[in-house]
Amino acid sequence: MSAEPPDGTATRLRPPQHRVERRAIGWWMLQALVVPGLPLVGAIVAYALWESARPWLIVPLVLAAVATVVAIVVEPLWRYRVHRWETTDEAVYALTGWLVREWRVAPLSRVQTVDAIQGPVEQLLKLSTLRVTTASSSGAIEIGGLDKQTADRVAAELTRVAQRTPGDAT
Repeated sequence: MSAEPPDGTATRLRPPQHRVERRAIGWWMLQALVVPGLPLVGAIVAYALWESARPWLIVPLVLAAVATVVAIVVEPLWRYRVHRWETTDEAVYALTGWLVREWRVAPLSRVQTVDAIQGPVEQLLKLSTLRVTTASSSGAIEIGGLDKQTADRVAAELTRVAQRTPGDAT
C-alpha cells in the first residue's frame, strides 16, 4: 500500500519503528491501579465489614482481583510490546493498543496542531504524550510514553515540517 505525498514520490505505508520509553510500563501500571484497583478495594472492604454477605462477595472479590492483576501486570507489558511510533517528513505513524490495536497514519499536510502534554504521573516519570491533531474526524493521534525531551524535540520538528508542507490541513 502506498500514499502519494505532495512532492509526487511514493511513500510505502509500514508499521512504525520506534518503541515508547520503557518507563511507560510504570506509567501504565500506576494508571491501572486507579480503575480496576478501586473496585478491588471496595470488594475487600465490603468483605471485611459485611459478614453476612461474605458468601456471595467471594466471586466479585476474585473477579476484581484477577482484573486488577491483568490490568497492572499483563496489560502494561503487552502494550509496551505493541506500541510504536515514527515521524517522517511526510507523515506521523502510531501503533497503539493491546487487545484492540490501532494503526494510524497522518500525512503532515493534514496536521493542525502538535502538542507535548504531561500529566502529573508523567511528570514524575519524565514522560510525555505527543498529541498530533489533524483534520480527521477520527481525532488526534496520541503517542504516550515518550521521553519528555524526545516529545519536545519531535513536536518542534513536526511543527517545522508541517509549516513547510503544502496544503491547508483540512
